[in-house]
Amino acid sequence: MTNHVYKKTEIVGTSPKSIEDAVNTGLTRAAKTVRNMRWLEIKEVRGHIEDQKLNHWQVVMQVGFTLED
Repeated sequence: MTNHVYKKTEIVGTSPKSIEDAVNTGLTRAAKTVRNMRWLEIKEVRGHIEDQKLNHWQVVMQVGFTLED
């Protein structure tokens, strides 16, 4: 078994549709510049309100990725 070393970065994904879509939006964007993503941890879920209604979800997550040799 190989030993793994991870680095974490925090991102915030948003979506007007759902919490899950906010997570996927964040991961899709992060994947453009972060390689080897392996896990995520949801730290916070919030909603943005406009005109007394939920406008979109905001999901704060830490994403772990393996370091390259």
